[in-house]
Amino acid sequence: MSFDVAAESYGRFMGRYSTPLAAEFLRVADPQPGQQVLDVGCGPGVLTALLVDRLGPAAIRAIDPSEPFVAAVRDRLPGVDVRLGVAEHLPWPDDAVDQSLAQLVVHFMADPVAALREMVRVTRPGGLVAASVWDYGGSRSPLSVFWDAVAELDPDHPGEAHLAGARAGHLAELFAAAGLTNPEAGELTIRVSVSGFEEWWEPFTLGVGPAGTYLARQPEEIRQQLRQRCAARFPEGPVEVAATAWLVTARA
Repeated sequence: MSFDVAAESYGRFMGRYSTPLAAEFLRVADPQPGQQVLDVGCGPGVLTALLVDRLGPAAIRAIDPSEPFVAAVRDRLPGVDVRLGVAEHLPWPDDAVDQSLAQLVVHFMADPVAALREMVRVTRPGGLVAASVWDYGGSRSPLSVFWDAVAELDPDHPGEAHLAGARAGHLAELFAAAGLTNPEAGELTIRVSVSGFEEWWEPFTLGVGPAGTYLARQPEEIRQQLRQRCAARFPEGPVEVAATAWLVTARA
């Protein structure tokens, strides 16, 4: 799996879905002027940018383990405190922020419970801790067509449904294991229009994330078979891709 890719590649692969999801996530988190917010696993800054628009750069902290993503956020959003690092070891003191948010990153954390505990540590008592993860387990992610095709050709490959927080109820279980009492679970659904199969398929060839890495490692024959199977599942002409993410919120 690789996120050591250009921010532009990630944007073409996932940004078209993560951008509307970030707007929905922010609607639920609803940070207020004067509050400080941390974006954990900020990627190239999709959610970070919306937070800056609402609160200003001085109010935002962000962290990601990908050097290209951190560089992109620093260039795009001057004034934001952006760090290179991992969620399991946040480089901020206790009670530093009013909200800690993690969009589409819990399932990639090496130790999700430890990372959530760190998010609690840096959040002031009563502050919001929130996370979202695509519903891979229920085949409602924007990548589900791809992983369903993989399952036919390579049934032993786990896809992304086994990842942390990606199945019903698991994200809330992780919050509880991290000591967050009474986590509230919900869903966020977004819809993205694409002109057709080719526009949907091409970003998979950029080598981003588990799906892109899997495709890049296959011989040409298998890549073509996957493409054909995905195309067979895809309606002709313009289509609206619906995708749903699990959402859990709790108070530190």
